[in-house]
Amino acid sequence: MNIRPNENTEVDRLVEIWYKGSLIAHDFIDKNYWTSQQREMAEKYIPMSETYVVSNEKAVVGFVSMMDNYLAALFIDVKHQGEGYGKGLLDFIKTKRENIQLKVYKKNKKAVDFYLKNGFVIKEETVDEQTSEEEFLMEWEKSKGR
Repeated sequence: MNIRPNENTEVDRLVEIWYKGSLIAHDFIDKNYWTSQQREMAEKYIPMSETYVVSNEKAVVGFVSMMDNYLAALFIDVKHQGEGYGKGLLDFIKTKRENIQLKVYKKNKKAVDFYLKNGFVIKEETVDEQTSEEEFLMEWEKSKGR
């Protein structure tokens, strides 16, 4: 497992990983919403965030994007989920921060469980304005010893 800062030439691959992962993990949201967000991911969100990629021997298989202490995205290629890449990226980013916040859809139980298992706690429940879906604001603090 190799983790490094992303390169501008990889943005299309990251958007592809994000899009395919979003369709599966967020199947409770209309597919057209994710389709409409692809360009913004490529042109705005990924370029303005601190993004690291994880790769195996062959290719980039996932990424994490941070905006200060906010984890904006953590996505692993659907073909490589469950192989430890997500935890690897999360552990890597924890070494660079004192605390991390994120929002995750309440219905995305797999992701909620992943973050809980990795030391995050639910701070509050909110509603995402763009999708009207319930989400959790979660937080991890280094001082909590994890």
